[in-house]
Amino acid sequence: MKLAVCMKWVDTRPEVDPLTGEVAEDRRWFAASRADQSALEIALSITDDVTVVCAGPAESEAMLRDSLAAGAVRAVRVDLDSTSDSAAVAASVAPAVAGYNLVVCGNWSLDRGSGSFPAFLAHELGVAQALGCTTVARSETGGVTATRRLDHGRREQVRLDGPGVVSVEAGPELRRAGLRAVLASGSAEVEVVAPSSPIRYASHVVEAGPYRPRSREIPPPDHD
Repeated sequence: MKLAVCMKWVDTRPEVDPLTGEVAEDRRWFAASRADQSALEIALSITDDVTVVCAGPAESEAMLRDSLAAGAVRAVRVDLDSTSDSAAVAASVAPAVAGYNLVVCGNWSLDRGSGSFPAFLAHELGVAQALGCTTVARSETGGVTATRRLDHGRREQVRLDGPGVVSVEAGPELRRAGLRAVLASGSAEVEVVAPSSPIRYASHVVEAGPYRPRSREIPPPDHD
């Protein structure tokens, strides 16, 4: 079973001016988000044949090498500006992940947080999608089963028997790489591919309202 993991190189500690709202980025803190790290951990728990893909500048190769040290067998960087919109990124990443049994992504990124990239990618690949999952596991039929968080505390269980795109929430922590793997990843090869022509999608706002976070499961009290 071949899996691909899409990761985004983002500032994990952005500073926001409280008066102007301007965001100041610091390249020292650029890395993969917790959701993307969970996506890689889930993929590695399902199969040993995992490819990591990132659309970003040359500096993002350090994140890809960290993924190789954790257990991925192949790293691909799409040479694309990290400020590109989700539709353009999906169109450029799709050729690099075509033919895989499953593509796993974080459910949303730390910079814009729209969560639209996995849906655009599934559209480009013409495959099924299961977005916003909390757990993903390999099924007896050769596909995967996943649990999605719904509104009002509900859960939904889905099964993907064919190719598909799954996005996951931040959950399981990425395993720590051994020293030997870390040293070997420093000279590991990262394949670089050119981006595809960007695709523009016409869109319009149907409804807008205040952000309401979904309910989260908390443990019950252990006493009467």
